[in-house]
Amino acid sequence: MAGDFELTTDELRVVARYVAETAAEVLPVFETACPGDPRPRLALDAAWEFVGGARRTKLQRVTSLDAHRAAKAAPSEAARLAARSAGDAASAAYLHPLADATQVGHILRAAASAARIAELEASGDPSSALRSLDRAVGRATPVLVDVLGRYPSAPAGRSRDAELMGLIDRRLRSVR
Repeated sequence: MAGDFELTTDELRVVARYVAETAAEVLPVFETACPGDPRPRLALDAAWEFVGGARRTKLQRVTSLDAHRAAKAAPSEAARLAARSAGDAASAAYLHPLADATQVGHILRAAASAARIAELEASGDPSSALRSLDRAVGRATPVLVDVLGRYPSAPAGRSRDAELMGLIDRRLRSVR
């Protein structure tokens, strides 16, 4: 894969697994809010196919886009974040090896979204988000941390999602 550095297919599978594990945790939030919409579940299934050894194909791209469309139509912030996480899981198969901070979102945005969902479900209690981030840090493998370290730090932002993504980014980089 051409780019600013190398990313192997095995490394992409590690990233996709990490994002898919997070998306699987929060997908029920979307499915409860939108029980008739299968698009995020299909994206998560496509991610697991890639993680399980299948080639990355148009399936991951199409289902990712569909899950992101479902997120836009979701009736709540939590449901939107959950659907977006499933879309991110499918698109992780296509992480670009470019030294661009926006690529970090493809690795960590689902974990930040899961933390925000935990916070929302706890009536805004920030300690819920921190516990979710603790779980995400604990799930990170050395390979995932190594891949993350090839990218610049997460971009700064003013939203709570961006703040949470920056927090998990700093925490994971500190374990290197």
